[in-house]
Amino acid sequence: MPLPFLTADRAFDTADVALPYDDRDLWRRPYRPGPWRVGTAAVMLLLASFVLFAAVIIAATGGVSSAGVVFGVAVVVILCALRILRMGAWVSAHGVRQVGFLTTRTVAWQQVASVRTVQQPVRWLGLPRTVQGQALLLVRNGRSAEPMAPLLTTHNSDFLARDGAFNRAADAVEAWAAEYRRD
Repeated sequence: MPLPFLTADRAFDTADVALPYDDRDLWRRPYRPGPWRVGTAAVMLLLASFVLFAAVIIAATGGVSSAGVVFGVAVVVILCALRILRMGAWVSAHGVRQVGFLTTRTVAWQQVASVRTVQQPVRWLGLPRTVQGQALLLVRNGRSAEPMAPLLTTHNSDFLARDGAFNRAADAVEAWAAEYRRD
């Protein structure tokens, strides 16, 4: 029996063009977070739940200052998990934003010289080990021909073993760049 409400899968699969009620000024990720990123965040949140439970037990036994420290550790783990989920490339009518764990870089579309997909060695899950893969590179105007760090790669935590998703995301970012660079 099909359910009448709109699921997240259907919303992503059916909308190839912008809908009239979509606000192009909002920052949006042109792809779904990958299983490695979501799994890492889920494990961190599970760990945080155990740490919070330990903080409650410590507080019940009378060590309020110790419970506060353990509670603070749990809050830090929760914030790290949320930041991991936030990482990635985001686009809007204003430009493209690359969100890392500790840094965020935003480039306006007027500063973008080109956005292209290239074959090159890429880092595997962000680790120092490199493998041959594809990367979406952004080159800025007025800078050397050296591109920024890749916006997306086929071997990061969003696209590992999901080549089709990488191709759709790279095409979406390239389409946003082509649309807003000429304005």
